[in-house]
Amino acid sequence: MRRVGALIFPGFELLDLFGPLEMFGLLKDDFDLQLVAETSDPIASNQQVRANPDTTMKGADHVDVLFVPGGMGTRREVNNPALLDWIRTTSGSAEYVLSVCTGSLLLAGAGVLDGRRATTNKAAYTKIADQYPQVDWVKQARWVEDGKFITSSGVSAGMDMALGAIALMHDRETAEKVATWSEYDWHKDKDWDPFAKTHGLV
Repeated sequence: MRRVGALIFPGFELLDLFGPLEMFGLLKDDFDLQLVAETSDPIASNQQVRANPDTTMKGADHVDVLFVPGGMGTRREVNNPALLDWIRTTSGSAEYVLSVCTGSLLLAGAGVLDGRRATTNKAAYTKIADQYPQVDWVKQARWVEDGKFITSSGVSAGMDMALGAIALMHDRETAEKVATWSEYDWHKDKDWDPFAKTHGLV
């Protein structure tokens, strides 16, 4: 069983977090889901819905899959040394590192995407790419796989990425079953990204 450590912080985006966790959580015998935060206090999302952490960054046990959502709070947390240090350390030992939307901003801020291909929310793409030129940012991609690092475009793209990650960790058939169980129309093509054009990136 793989432990998924999902990092939450004030201002995280609800669907960034809970969409992918729904996919992993449907495989209860394969994934153990934990919400990790800097403190044990309830954490308010960007939509002001609160989530209760299962553990703190200091108290977290080994994480097999590090999962980092995006949200408006990433703009603040990218300047949080304790959070970036935890991401850096946990990324080093994790089997996989996943981010959704501007969660890749935090991975870039921690330096773990240097020299790697990655993507992010297309509305924030230009600003993030300019801020971290050492990352090989991909303009048009639903999600990008580079070794153990898997990053997705904005919000709903995280569910497509999660299914892609399940296909990598298990097989395509298992990912298809999860998509069917959740009645989700999985965009299986990693390069499918109409929002890159919407935001003038291509």
